[in-house]
Amino acid sequence: MPTVPFHPLAGPRGLPLLGSLPAFGSDPLAFLERLRDDFGDVVTWSLGPMRIMSLAHPEHIAQLLGSDEGHFEIFEAGWAFKRLVGNGVMRSKGADWRRKRSLVQPTVRPSQVRRYATTMVDCAVALADRWQEGSQIDVLREMQQLSQRVVVRTLFGNDVGDQAQELADAMAVAEREIGDELRSIGLFLPPWVRTPARRRLIEAVATVDTEIDRFIHARQVSEDGGHDGGDLLSRLLAARDEEGRPLTTTEVRDEAVTLWVAGHAATATTLTWTWYLLSTSPDARSQLAAELDRVLDGRPPAHDDYEQLSWTQQVVKEALRLYPPAWMIPPRVARDGATLGGTLIPAGTTVWCSPWATHRDARWFPDPTAFRPERWDDNAHQSVPPHAWFPFGGGRRGCLGARFALVEATLVVATLAQRFHVDVAPEEPALTVGLQLHPSAPLRATLRARPSGPSRLAGPVPPGGSS
Repeated sequence: MPTVPFHPLAGPRGLPLLGSLPAFGSDPLAFLERLRDDFGDVVTWSLGPMRIMSLAHPEHIAQLLGSDEGHFEIFEAGWAFKRLVGNGVMRSKGADWRRKRSLVQPTVRPSQVRRYATTMVDCAVALADRWQEGSQIDVLREMQQLSQRVVVRTLFGNDVGDQAQELADAMAVAEREIGDELRSIGLFLPPWVRTPARRRLIEAVATVDTEIDRFIHARQVSEDGGHDGGDLLSRLLAARDEEGRPLTTTEVRDEAVTLWVAGHAATATTLTWTWYLLSTSPDARSQLAAELDRVLDGRPPAHDDYEQLSWTQQVVKEALRLYPPAWMIPPRVARDGATLGGTLIPAGTTVWCSPWATHRDARWFPDPTAFRPERWDDNAHQSVPPHAWFPFGGGRRGCLGARFALVEATLVVATLAQRFHVDVAPEEPALTVGLQLHPSAPLRATLRARPSGPSRLAGPVPPGGSS
């Protein structure tokens, strides 16, 4: 039974035909915060021709994310997003979704993440070996290159190397165009309209298709010869449903794209904001250094260290709270008979919930804009309500790669922070709100070797890390 009243209130009136599209498009984050603060937990408004209901209370969000497709179905995202991800597990519905989820989920189960942890650390050690005291870096670019190396090796195998750069460049173009479409009238244009932005996206997706098809073909040839690379692509090709059917080549392509977006773009963004936030908090950074020295004693981290790196995990979780890469969870559309909080929701209403708005709500996080990793201590005075923190969504459609992302971010931070402080200017950077939340300008940082940092970090991960 609901314990929190569900009282939808009318939000901003907006403009004829456009509704609140101009206000939302110019600054989506400020708009969503204004809905929460000026109107309440359940707000109705219009985005162009769409009826929107925005939720901000954790209990209502939990109900929405825990609903089944008989009442709420996944929103048909914009043309650009569909063009990139196809009909993978992120967009499929009903029996098709259940089949694909059952085939994809085993590729990122905990036992597989344990196996990939060695690759994550190896890539981070290689980056630390290239870094030099006093050097200036673009933090986002460095983290993008690092997460790209991780996802290339875990998704496609060690044999593709720098050949994936063309794919990465095309993905970056596609992600930028998708983000722009979500905040503009392009979201409502019919598919046959070819704007300059859509032509750029079509060209980028063609490159994505060519490169991924090449990787799939290479993996099929390799496995026909008896070589199993153990990477995610190999596991997708080997997966069989209950009737013994494999994923088609197109389905493998769609899932590979989805895993790339989740494993590369989101992780790079999380790591970028983590370094920025650590720079703003000397106390948090000192606690991090103390934990790394105590737990690791100068050796590279391994998967078995993950649970012991509690402060490092808290740092990552707090970065995900303040700067959730997915600032908007994929919306749901109400079907006939759908209810929330015991209230009937008109069929066709698109229901939104935003980690950005809820994560920065003072009711759940006192002093909500402050970076306080101690919020996530198991013995914290004030516990966080369920679904007040949901950077990976929730319910049956929660992100399959959530553990992969958390383990990777934690181990990468542990590896690099053993040897360097990443000193970013303390001023909060402006944000670009696209498919991810990026700094709108290069985030410059100076690398400082830790004065007391261990000198034994370089080298292979201990054997226990890959078992």
